[in-house]
Amino acid sequence: MKRLFTILSITVLLSSCDSLLQVMEQSGGMSTGITETEAVSGLKAALEKGVDRGTSLLGQKDGFLKNELYKILIPEEAQKAEKTLRDMGLGSLADNAIEAMNRGAENATSQAGKVFVSAIRQMTITDAIEIVTGQDGAATDYLVRATSNELRTNFKPIIQQSLDQVGATKHWTEFATKYNSIPLVQKKIAVDLNAYVTEKAMTALFSRIREEESLIRKNPEERTSAILKKVFNYADTH
Repeated sequence: MKRLFTILSITVLLSSCDSLLQVMEQSGGMSTGITETEAVSGLKAALEKGVDRGTSLLGQKDGFLKNELYKILIPEEAQKAEKTLRDMGLGSLADNAIEAMNRGAENATSQAGKVFVSAIRQMTITDAIEIVTGQDGAATDYLVRATSNELRTNFKPIIQQSLDQVGATKHWTEFATKYNSIPLVQKKIAVDLNAYVTEKAMTALFSRIREEESLIRKNPEERTSAILKKVFNYADTH
């Protein structure tokens, strides 16, 4: 994929607005190259594919809950409380809270695609060069920079609504209230559940997109559209 840097950097350095294909023809090259527009379109298509697959996987039922890699557990600050309640035979309170948090994350993640797509479609040729000259994961790093603030802002109300819908707020309140009422408990639970689940969901989503990006970079079989095949197959052979 890094070979795309040659394609993209030529187009930036040229003072005219000629396409790469025109430049190749003028210099005696073959007319089977790709244009600047196609090169950037290929990168955008790769990112959109990764986002779509990442959000689809995590946004479905059990996308978080039954995935040991991304499953959201009781916050670290409250794990002592979880152990105490389980030892008292009240593990169902923790189980209910865990399931509800993960359902909230699944619901919110399923709605995240539009934020990513907006950032991808605003990608410039400069952004593209930084991506193709970077290491594996550079495209995901671009999304982290371009979407994190908006995603966090948009996620929080979605997460809150989702947490309320699946009963996470209720279950968390029951969990925390029960623990805090235990005699001699000195450190009460006071965790911002919305912020906690939001950050966990975002971390998981970017991690999954990074995996999808790596697949497209390394595996020709993952190039499932015409533009992906044209751009990345060209990069592989030049």
